[in-house]
Parts: sequence; C-alpha cells; structure tokens
Amino acid sequence: MRVAAIDVGTNSTRLLVAEGLGEGFRSVERRMVITRLGQGVDERRVLAPDALQRTLATIADYAATCGELGVKKLRVTGTSAVRDAHNKEEFFDGVRTLTGTEAEVLTGEDEAAATFLGALSDLPQSGSVLVVDIGGGSTEFISGRSQPERLVSLNIGCVRMLEKHLHSDPPGSEELEALREEVRGELDRVVEALEVPAGARLVGVAGTVTQLAALKAGIPVYDPDVTHHAVLTHGDVRMLARRLESLTYAQRKRIKGLDPGRADVIVAGTEILLMVMEAFDMAEVLTSEKDILDGLVLQLLDESDISESP
Repeated sequence: MRVAAIDVGTNSTRLLVAEGLGEGFRSVERRMVITRLGQGVDERRVLAPDALQRTLATIADYAATCGELGVKKLRVTGTSAVRDAHNKEEFFDGVRTLTGTEAEVLTGEDEAAATFLGALSDLPQSGSVLVVDIGGGSTEFISGRSQPERLVSLNIGCVRMLEKHLHSDPPGSEELEALREEVRGELDRVVEALEVPAGARLVGVAGTVTQLAALKAGIPVYDPDVTHHAVLTHGDVRMLARRLESLTYAQRKRIKGLDPGRADVIVAGTEILLMVMEAFDMAEVLTSEKDILDGLVLQLLDESDISESP
C-alpha cells in the first residue's frame, strides 16, 4: 500500500510518497518547495495571505501527485508556523478542501519524536545519539539510543532568527552577536535538560545542515546522495558561517549548490548549528537526509499495519 506525508514547515513544504517494504519503506516520490509559510509569523502571529496562497498551491500540486501515484493514505502536518498563527483555521480549511484530509498540528514533542524515528531509520545504532532539527520556526533536540528518551523544542528557527535579528545586508557584527546571545541563552537550559552523555553522536537534519554539507562538498547541484551521512566538523561549520555572513544576499544567491530560497536564512541557520555544537561540545555533526518526513511515513505505515491486522 502506498502512503504519503506532506510536512508543512515554516520555510518549506515537502512531500514523501512511499510504499511499505519489510519494516521500512521504499521511496516513490520525494519533493520540496520553499513556500515560507512562516513569513512574518514571529512578529505578527498570523499567516500572511501570500504565504498561505503559496503553500496551499504547493499542497494542491502534491495532492494531484498523490492521486496519480495511487496513494491510499495521506497525512498532512503543520509545525511551528501553524502552531503560532492566530488564523491557522484558514490553513486547515484550505488543506481540507484540497486534499480531503484533516491537517494535524504537531507539538514540538511530536515533531521531535518523528524526527528521531526518521533520522535513525537507516543509521547503524551503537550508542547514544543527539538529533538536532534546525527548522524555520523552531529547533528540536532529541536524545536517546534506539528510542527518544528526552525531547526539547525551542523557538530558535532560522526564519525566526533572521527576521528578529539580521536586518543588514550583509548582517552586521552587532546583529550576529545578538542572535548568538539569544541562542546561547536558550541552549543553556537544553544542555541541562537533555543530559547527553559523553561520546554521544550528533546527527543533524533539515535544510541548514544538508545545505552546509553540499557547500563543503563543492557540488554545483544539490545531491542528497552526496550529502546523506556526510560529516561536518566544527571547523567546517565555523568556516562556512564566516564565509556566508560576509556575503550579501545577492552574492549568496549565486553560490552553486545553495538553493536560492535558502540564501537569506542560511546565515541564521549556520549560526544556530555552530552554537549547538559548541554548547554540547561536539567536534562534528553527521548529516542525515532522513528526517521528520521519513518518521511521519513510518508512523503512517505502522498505523496502517495495525488497522489491517485481523
């Protein structure tokens, strides 16, 4: 049976169509469009009409794809931007009309659990893991071994931090330091709450980390086969942060291998990753292309197995 998940994030809207294969699945179709649903949400607490229109148009396209591919079960989830918006019902109504499916708003904890499940789905497990998911509106931290043991979600995503702190082009040193100060303050309580043991592996998912892996590899076109399970050292991330923050937005848009839709948020995202590595004293981060979307599909397949049991 084919199932699909649409993950509506603050920055991007993504689709994964899959069919069950043993205890896992085979990917049939995977797509991503940067729709920036979270545009201005941190300041105004509403979904902007143009952002909502962009996002719903993408969902309509994904729904058509699901029909063409014979999808039997569809799950549509919203995360930080939808959680924070006062007019979220407009999003729910649009999804219902376009897909016939009731959208879910994931809590930070739900988001973290699905992310952990996805990230570990093809990772040989031999010890403690800390998964970090730098999203547009929030960043999730999940520690554990084969199962998530501690989960924390913070409102320090790359879109939120860009809109709050980085107003100059290129960003000024005082703006960058203000961003770092806020992120460090939030991370202080996370380090204590998660109690990550020494020797744990840091796994990074989502657009910031995968884009940095692509930039380190020097590939002219983004290729997930190259970035999946690539390693970024603290030195790599620091070097990329200093390079990216020295460039204007127009200059960043011309970087080969960097999605133009991420050219404005990549500086904030890179700074968040750098602060995370320093707060947890991690020398390197393992990049994973498997993330919340994969976790959502695995949960959906598991629910389908249960419902079909005699």
